[in-house]
Amino acid sequence: MCQDFFRNTSFYQSLFALDQAIAEAVRRTGCPYCSGRLHVADYPRKPRGLREPLTADYQRRLSFCCARDGCRRRTTPPSVRFLGRKVYLGVIVILVTAMRHGLTEQRRRQLIEQLDLWPQTIARWRRWWREVFTASRCWRALSGRLVPSIAAADLPGAVLGRLKGANLGERVRQWLGWLAPVTTTGWAGSLLDARRPQKM
Repeated sequence: MCQDFFRNTSFYQSLFALDQAIAEAVRRTGCPYCSGRLHVADYPRKPRGLREPLTADYQRRLSFCCARDGCRRRTTPPSVRFLGRKVYLGVIVILVTAMRHGLTEQRRRQLIEQLDLWPQTIARWRRWWREVFTASRCWRALSGRLVPSIAAADLPGAVLGRLKGANLGERVRQWLGWLAPVTTTGWAGSLLDARRPQKM
């Protein structure tokens, strides 16, 4: 099932469509620093671990820069595809760290080999969940909605287990949406507003 999930092109296309919707809402609001118009200034990306299911859209992270002389500041919207500056996609970071307890050792080794992962990388991701993510405003806002509370050591699998969804892909998509605010430092808005532009 995990292998089929990673090869599902339509899943990755749906994530790109979400990123486009968030980016368009951010673009319409204008520069958060001077209210100037925003022009496209995407970052090139080369996500590791997956090749087959990804389209050319995954070779760029959606971003903008202000068109006004004297400002020209960059505004990078939140993303459900890229988890900040990590070179692996957010879906890989979530699933590999969440499934560490649910995989046999043989399947875990196959997954690490398939995604070209180093054990040190996985250890770094686990530290990020326990130390960096749990200190973020995003986690403080989310953790208040999770009753009973979730221990840092159980992230991200415990949250994934509580989400409602017909399949793993739907639950991962929800979790990526919750994580989107931590994927950027160059945007001063609210992800909730970006998803519901009529309330801006």
